[in-house]
Amino acid sequence: MSEQPGRHEAPAVTEPPPTADTAWRRLGAVARPKATRANAFAALLALLLGFAIATQVRQTQEQGLESLRQSDLVGILDNVTQSQARLDTEARTLQSTRDQLVNGSSAAALSAARERLDALGVLAGTLPARGPGITMTIDDPGHKVTAPVLLDALEELRDAGAEAVQIGPARVVASTSFTDAGNGIDIDGTRLTPPYTLTAIGDAPTMAAAMDIPGGISETLRGLGATPRVTQSQDLRIDALQTLREPRYARPVPTPTPSS
Repeated sequence: MSEQPGRHEAPAVTEPPPTADTAWRRLGAVARPKATRANAFAALLALLLGFAIATQVRQTQEQGLESLRQSDLVGILDNVTQSQARLDTEARTLQSTRDQLVNGSSAAALSAARERLDALGVLAGTLPARGPGITMTIDDPGHKVTAPVLLDALEELRDAGAEAVQIGPARVVASTSFTDAGNGIDIDGTRLTPPYTLTAIGDAPTMAAAMDIPGGISETLRGLGATPRVTQSQDLRIDALQTLREPRYARPVPTPTPSS
């Protein structure tokens, strides 16, 4: 077929293949978020939500102490100060005993060893104990006090410096177990039912204050419908004993002898 005179077709223009840079620019343009009004509103909501969460967390962290009265804060500070003083005194006593053992005679070393053995016997529950302390009675008519709650009471007593504790007829030591059992609590296999009586030997005023600290165990017990009563005494006796169990796995580490 002959071409018509005066009519010419333009040659086809072949577009060069896209380079790698061109491909990445196109992909970025597609993935780039569009600056629409909806996106801006969503970003503003996210910003406000983050600010609200941060403010709530900060207020929650500060509320614990800021909500307390000045007298409550003074009581907390006194308890912390007394605990620190007790630990400092114990550290000085141990340091003095160590110096006597290193520099003293055999008689002094034997006497110190016996005193240390007696102290360990009290802590391990293999010896009776006597001294000042408190008695805490918990009336629980609704049987709402559980083993974890009673364990919390024990931990607060220990934090306040209790050196020997007896709950009902059971001596409480580091390995003592607490288990819920129907309308009562098993302590190392001994079934206890309300009212629960905790006897603790230590600094009586410090332990009594710790039991009534705001947000502490007494407040928890009242929230469960139980009634705690604390009595201080200058002469308590704990007679219940624990049988010392031989460790199955733990072995003492030999004390290194000082080089001459």
